[in-house]
Amino acid sequence: MTKHETAPAIGADAPVLQANPGAGYRQLKGPIDAAVARVLESGHYILGGEGAAFETEFALWQGARHAVGCANGTDALALILRALGVGAGASVVTVSHTAVASVAAIEMAGATAAMVDIEPDYFTMDPEDLRALLERPPAGLPPIRAVIPVHLYGQAANLEAILPICAQFDVAVIEDCSQAHGALYKGKKVGGFGVAAAFSLYPTKNLAALGDAGIVATDDDALAARIASLRQYGWRERYVSQDVGVNSRLDEIQAAILRVKLRHLDEHNARRGAIARQYDGALQGGSVRAPARRPEASHVFHQYVVRSGERDALQTRLKSQGIGAGIHYPVPVHRQAAYLGRIAMGPGRCLATEAAAGHILSLPIYPELTEAEVARVSAALRRVG
Repeated sequence: MTKHETAPAIGADAPVLQANPGAGYRQLKGPIDAAVARVLESGHYILGGEGAAFETEFALWQGARHAVGCANGTDALALILRALGVGAGASVVTVSHTAVASVAAIEMAGATAAMVDIEPDYFTMDPEDLRALLERPPAGLPPIRAVIPVHLYGQAANLEAILPICAQFDVAVIEDCSQAHGALYKGKKVGGFGVAAAFSLYPTKNLAALGDAGIVATDDDALAARIASLRQYGWRERYVSQDVGVNSRLDEIQAAILRVKLRHLDEHNARRGAIARQYDGALQGGSVRAPARRPEASHVFHQYVVRSGERDALQTRLKSQGIGAGIHYPVPVHRQAAYLGRIAMGPGRCLATEAAAGHILSLPIYPELTEAEVARVSAALRRVG
């Protein structure tokens, strides 16, 4: 019996969860428990050897000169912006079809958020809407200093188009890689194209802590040093703040857990891809649309997101068969009460974003799914397709 063929703990009719962080812990329980015990015995719990080792190992895996751990992925974005001096009096462009954290980070840094639409097939930043916004910013919008393309669901944004547009208008590119650990664009890992990249290590991500955690990757020596200082009160020497910083430290327990999980990340991404291919086969010939693949990119399937004109009915039918499915994301950021009426947008007015919100559905996809569970989901997709 392989590790993907083990029987569900509660029997063959147990629900197939849309996400299951506990399964990730159970699969690596021995080495994770040993790593946690090692930290507990050490007596050093914040910014110690485990964190330094994880930063080194992550940078090597990512192919970056530097990695700087922090408390979460939102802070990772905000720290990059602060380190670049992008704050009050500046604007940052991103998408509205994203976790709200992408926008919250901009406002945490003191900057103004502006939003552009997505490419309907790939759910990532529309380069033409970006260009139009940079060419003709709305009246009163502070100068645009940075753009944050979000590599959504595990697939790269259209960097070939976005990067030269940003270079033309002299704005920094900060990659939000929170859902795309290990995804490739033209053979290179995302996170290596802009000035820096932010990664969330939230418990459901491809590389997942058992709590909150985040990390920044960059090839810029000075930027990395500034981020490392800002994450701990702006200290360069203990207790003496050279800059106004924050408390956003990666604790040693999470770092030790992440070191264990990083060793399995490529294998786990491959497993996600294998599951996705089985779902693709189940959807062939039906009305439910499988995720589109960007030809020049490789998808690591943080989420497997289908489209259906009868999304809510599809979700209900899957639930009736014991299969969980989520919506990432049901309300575009610019339509949420906290942001309604105060976010500048590109000329596309985020119409493709709003259309997507009514049709998308995320199926179960994580490396610990058993073959029996994948077969159950695939059979259900054939029935509802």
